[in-house]
Amino acid sequence: MAGSDVKDLCESTRVKLKEAISKMELFLNRHSLEELVHGSGEADPAMEDFYRDYLQDTRHLLVFSEVLFEKLGVILRRAQFQEEAAERNLYDTYHQSVNRFFYPKNECYSEDGRYAYTGQDAIRFRKKPNREVRNLTVELSRIFEELREDLAYYETDYINQKRMQGEKV
Repeated sequence: MAGSDVKDLCESTRVKLKEAISKMELFLNRHSLEELVHGSGEADPAMEDFYRDYLQDTRHLLVFSEVLFEKLGVILRRAQFQEEAAERNLYDTYHQSVNRFFYPKNECYSEDGRYAYTGQDAIRFRKKPNREVRNLTVELSRIFEELREDLAYYETDYINQKRMQGEKV
């Protein structure tokens, strides 16, 4: 990939990460586990587990996204653009942030590929969440889907290229 293309990709990735970070921060600052669980008026232990897991996954995704956002910022601010470092961080963004969204540790939701190209939401929840959780997840899925498409090269091709060049990854 050409240096200017990598730099442009770093900039657009950073913008998308910032949008996702803003949405997650706003949600996490406005919602507590207790409010999510008792907001529906029901005291369902399964829903408490669901929301606890969802909040945990969202906090982890937020931290990884913030770290990668900052790293990309450092790379873009350097006087001399370091393409190799940039590519490594784009690779990390794909594997640590995009994958973390689509494959959350606690599996509160999953992507159903059958709906991905129909215009319908491809996210399926383990339990039916409240509207705020659903809306956040759907909004984030759009951002992370764009990132996944933008960074598709870093899924496997980047590593394969490095290996063919005899570099350690």
